[in-house]
Amino acid sequence: MAKAAQTFRCVECGWTTSKWVGRCGECQAWGTVDEAASPRAGTTQAGPVNRTAQPIVAVGLEVARSRPTGVEEFDRALGGGLVQGAVILLAGEPGVGKSTLLLDVTARWAEDAGRALYVTGEESTAQVRLRAERTGAMADQLFLTAETDLSAVLTHIDEVKPTLIVLDSVQTVASPALDSPVGGVTQVREVASTLIRVAKERGVATVLVGHVTKDGSIAGPRVLEHLVDVVLHFEGDRNSRLRTVRTVKNRYGPADEVGCFDLTDTGITSLPDPTGLFLSRHAAPVPGTCITVTVEGRRPLLGEVQALVAPSALNTPRRANSGLDSNRVSMVLAVLERRGRVVLSTRDVYTSTVGGARLVEPAADLAVLMAVASAAAQEPTPMGMVTLGEVGLAGEIRGVTGLQRRLAEAERMGFTTALVPPDPGPVPPGIRVVEVEHVGAALAVVADPAAAFPLN
Repeated sequence: MAKAAQTFRCVECGWTTSKWVGRCGECQAWGTVDEAASPRAGTTQAGPVNRTAQPIVAVGLEVARSRPTGVEEFDRALGGGLVQGAVILLAGEPGVGKSTLLLDVTARWAEDAGRALYVTGEESTAQVRLRAERTGAMADQLFLTAETDLSAVLTHIDEVKPTLIVLDSVQTVASPALDSPVGGVTQVREVASTLIRVAKERGVATVLVGHVTKDGSIAGPRVLEHLVDVVLHFEGDRNSRLRTVRTVKNRYGPADEVGCFDLTDTGITSLPDPTGLFLSRHAAPVPGTCITVTVEGRRPLLGEVQALVAPSALNTPRRANSGLDSNRVSMVLAVLERRGRVVLSTRDVYTSTVGGARLVEPAADLAVLMAVASAAAQEPTPMGMVTLGEVGLAGEIRGVTGLQRRLAEAERMGFTTALVPPDPGPVPPGIRVVEVEHVGAALAVVADPAAAFPLN
């Protein structure tokens, strides 16, 4: 009798091969090819069902309603709060503040909503207790344990009967039924699948902490992001206090929300209005600065672009930027030199944002162009002005999305004038707009602000 052929499949993308290889031939991931069970002949027959199908109008909504955690910005990222039985995957770089945030969330949840179980696989219980005392995250109904064995974690869930579970992190827990190493693809998939099944069966909200790779993506099998209900990215610069929770996937709410936090030695607090962190204070106009309005999720935030132009002693002038998209900055500089007649080929150009902000959307193009032009001419842009617009290769200024929301935020923060693309639509009262169609019209503001913004 002929021996059945073996099949090996990549757990990341599903690529199959007849022999084992260390690297997937499709997605190029290492260590993701495992032996797959041979398919059995025959067709699937009808079987028992868990519950009878019912009209959609008769389906209850209580199990899908969210409950606030008490951390305002975390609830914003989740779309209102935690849902019974929901599984959230929170990923971020080491030391960014994931454990501090989740410890605060579990403590607030334990005070108002019910028992919470915090499982740590990276620290001892004493270390977590010290952080909780320092940040004020203490609660009688908050249970803490340090485990790296999946069976022990399940036992704790049976004994505590929590309404919220936090596992920090999913890469440190292993199942004793598997021989693969801790943190491997097989172990991570097994641990996550087991906890997802428990969360769904018992209606327990569960938060899984995940590590990230060097390129910033979530470590482990990609199938995790498809199995969980919500995927959050916790981001922040180590040199800045600002931290953001960005929603990547959300089955219970919008998938484009962003929550802002302030991380200090005494803990982490929500920032409902973080605009002030992205602006610097100048007593007088300074050349090389320009204000724009970016949109993070659904929230408009003001950001400041700074530029410095200096003579270059190198054959190839230096180009350096921080907080901006390098490709877009290079394009804007080429347009500025070619269409705006600003000589940059013999000068070093440095561009940066204030407060660790990331301005990577096209709406910041005009602010970059104005800041560099202002620095090159040593003429400041007008005080109280914001700029909004995408710069095209032909030198045209294009429209951006959410222009009315951006202008309303600028007016709320006290700005009185705005440089915008043509046809801006309804303009909020209290702010005056100047429409510019081309780079040349925008540069005229730097050359002669009085002519660009006449009093009458």
